[in-house]
Amino acid sequence: MGKESFLKKSQSTLYGGIDAGNSKEVGFDVELFNFESEETPLLSLMLRAKHTDVSSPIVDNYAFADVDISTVKTVAKVEGGSGTSFILPLSEMDKLYVSTYSTLRVRGVKGYTDDGSEETPRIDLQLYVVGKDEKDNPIVRCVNGFRRNPADAYCQTPTIPADTTLDILDVALPEKQDIVPPDSVKPIPVKVYLQKRGINNSMLKRSIDEYEHAVRKLKRATNRTLWIGRKGKISVKDKYMGMQKVNFTEGIRWAIKREITNPFKWTCEVFISWLKMFFAGGGKPIEPICLCGSNFLENIQCLDFSKYPGIKIMFVTNRLGWKVAKICTLFGDLEVKYDPSLDKIGYSNSAAILDFGRLVHYVYSKECSDAAEMNENDAKNSSVIIYEALALEGNSHIFIDCEEG
Repeated sequence: MGKESFLKKSQSTLYGGIDAGNSKEVGFDVELFNFESEETPLLSLMLRAKHTDVSSPIVDNYAFADVDISTVKTVAKVEGGSGTSFILPLSEMDKLYVSTYSTLRVRGVKGYTDDGSEETPRIDLQLYVVGKDEKDNPIVRCVNGFRRNPADAYCQTPTIPADTTLDILDVALPEKQDIVPPDSVKPIPVKVYLQKRGINNSMLKRSIDEYEHAVRKLKRATNRTLWIGRKGKISVKDKYMGMQKVNFTEGIRWAIKREITNPFKWTCEVFISWLKMFFAGGGKPIEPICLCGSNFLENIQCLDFSKYPGIKIMFVTNRLGWKVAKICTLFGDLEVKYDPSLDKIGYSNSAAILDFGRLVHYVYSKECSDAAEMNENDAKNSSVIIYEALALEGNSHIFIDCEEG
């Protein structure tokens, strides 16, 4: 890695080469990324993730904005009768997901033929939401329910057991209805704290060995922080600046909400269940990659997949230039990469399965626009400043904790 190419692009941000703007795919210093990229893979993923400039060191990240709530459940039994509309009893949370004009499939409750005279055993009942009561419960009619007479305009109220699952389908608007009711569910943002760090320029102007040592030390410390840093903020008193706020960014170990706790030794069947959970249990992954400790990687290599012809393991160079194990399954393909930092921080038996396509690199560009300068002991020093955070979108990410205790 050459010092000249590193310094000439930007004295203000260590991850130079980032243009002004709100949100774009990738902006990073290629030379810095390539410098021992495989030693700090989580940091490298952040550098290649979707880049978003922000105007504050604390930002709202809509981590679960793409989560699709597709089912709700009844909390009480609906008694059948001759009425043509009825109240669907839902929990306070589930009420939010069912809007007027929604259609609902009722699992396990049989529908009827078009004239309402005969049951259709393999076709479930469908409901239509015509309004809400004073407690915000949906008021519904049956679309394909029982009719006492084929000429009846509406179906009668069916019996629906408590704890029945209903699939939320699309809205169906009346023919002259041109206004769609607003969604009552608003995405809830997660506060992301950007952490400010840097490196003194004097370290970058020494011998090539000292220079590389300084950059290596920074990258490895950053990689560990991206794993296990704890979110928070405190105030400290600086002798030049007075009271100052310090932000601490949250590592993905704690940001990932789906976690599996498992003994250190596991089987092919357990591993396949993890892949099923990752590919089918959350949002559809865009670009899956597993970062793991050395013992976790050893376990994978010791698995006997000979009984599972649908699973293939090959060793490839991925688009980031890394040598990875690529596991091909019927659920999808997963790249596996060893991250040495996990061994250093006590997670050699564990791993995180990440969706690279849903990682976000937040950069507080205002603070990175000028080199920080300070006077101390009558010596003027300048520093290269970084003010950033790695955040997660979607809910497909999984942390697999196989540590004891």
